[in-house]
Amino acid sequence: MTRGLSIDPSDAIPLWKQIEDNVRRLVASGALKPASAMPSVRDLARDLSINPATVAKGYQRLVEAGILVVKRGEGTFVAEKPPSVPRGEREKELEGGAMRYASLAVSIGAAPDEAVEQVKRSLGFLRRKREGGSV
Repeated sequence: MTRGLSIDPSDAIPLWKQIEDNVRRLVASGALKPASAMPSVRDLARDLSINPATVAKGYQRLVEAGILVVKRGEGTFVAEKPPSVPRGEREKELEGGAMRYASLAVSIGAAPDEAVEQVKRSLGFLRRKREGGSV
């Protein structure tokens, strides 16, 4: 499963956050299907050559967000359906992500319409990929 999940130890983003972001992306794109098994913490840590506690933290945050579920004695799996996030919390998460993206766009000199168009393309890409279409 580590195909598609990569980390960059030289990146300033903590490794557990990189794992969280990668798994979210893989679930959103459909590369990780609902109810599919995740590698064990130890296996993923070994494959990525990192501390198991780092993987455990990334997994725990994904469990708390409803992206992954733990079945005692069986392992960790992708949730069968997207988490039900209350509107206020969903808006807060979207606002935070939008602010990070807008800050990136401004800092690299992207025009507002260019940045918005990229969001639309990315959403379309994820939807097509999730539906099994070509990308």
